Amino acid sequence: MKIILKKDIDTLGTSGQIITVKNGYARNYLIPQGLALEATPGNLRAFEFENKAAQKRLQRGKKEAEGLAEKLEKLSLTVAVQVGEEEKLFGSVTSQNIADLLKDNGFELDRRKIILEDPIKALGVYDVPVKLHPEVTANVKVWVVRE
Repeated sequence: MKIILKKDIDTLGTSGQIITVKNGYARNYLIPQGLALEATPGNLRAFEFENKAAQKRLQRGKKEAEGLAEKLEKLSLTVAVQVGEEEKLFGSVTSQNIADLLKDNGFELDRRKIILEDPIKALGVYDVPVKLHPEVTANVKVWVVRE
């Protein structure tokens, strides 16, 4: 049976690809799970229409994210923390702390979009990446200073 993949499947192919699989696999698993459609002329047209609409949404979202990225690049955040001997922080600066600071400055972002490999545990200046869109990442300057 010929099917159109709606999502990427490692063992079969990528989204939008037309492939041939066994009838039972298509009818009992792929189609009920919403992973594929039967490759009829009507489904092909509908899938192309949905795909074009999704591309337009992605482009619009990318433009908005680029505008927000420009504003975030200009922003500089300051975190005042308590430090002990040898300038070691009590605790650390996490993505949640940075998200709260962004919220105070008028940027409502989810903390999961802030990409910190490890929490910040030392004084200094850090460029923290913020993933706004799959293709757009902005860097926010974070100053960690003594309280």
